[in-house]
Amino acid sequence: MDYVLYAVIAYLLGSIPFALIVGKIGYKMDVREHGSGNLGATNAFRVLGKKAGSIVVLADILKGTVATLIPLLFDADVYRLIIGLFAVLGHTYPLFARFKGGKAVATSGGIILGISPLLFVVMVLSFLSSLYITKYVSLSSMITGIVTIIVSIILWDIGLMIIVTTLSIFVFYRHKDNIKRIKNKTEPKITWM
Repeated sequence: MDYVLYAVIAYLLGSIPFALIVGKIGYKMDVREHGSGNLGATNAFRVLGKKAGSIVVLADILKGTVATLIPLLFDADVYRLIIGLFAVLGHTYPLFARFKGGKAVATSGGIILGISPLLFVVMVLSFLSSLYITKYVSLSSMITGIVTIIVSIILWDIGLMIIVTTLSIFVFYRHKDNIKRIKNKTEPKITWM
């Protein structure tokens, strides 16, 4: 019964569409009608700017983190990584935004932050390094997934390996259109200051 309760809570947390909320409240804009139309942090950065994008990425990360920490607060006997998966499902298929959400990257990172802060730091460094080199947010997200799988294998935590691999496969799946655009050289690159 605990799994059902915490899974529902995690899904509802994940369903909070922060890109939509920040866009509508702060900018009177629906980000779904601009840029990629995605409710993730990357589209928020592109459409709303750095300040709004930063708020969205932090909020999306925290959705995953809070989802993994709530069972800990109540001393629930559940595997918190599994509960975190439901926050990712909520983020990508949000109840509060007609089941069209983000691409699972920030919320997946938030799950890892709630379980292994050191691994989260590795993920952030991997993402930023990849982004600096490639200038592709999507490619950097996928590279970070691969790096995270490798680190989880080195740590030899079977549960972590399974969940990280599942999340990485899901991130690749959610970026299938980006992969096509990268191959066609039509994927937008970021510009540094």
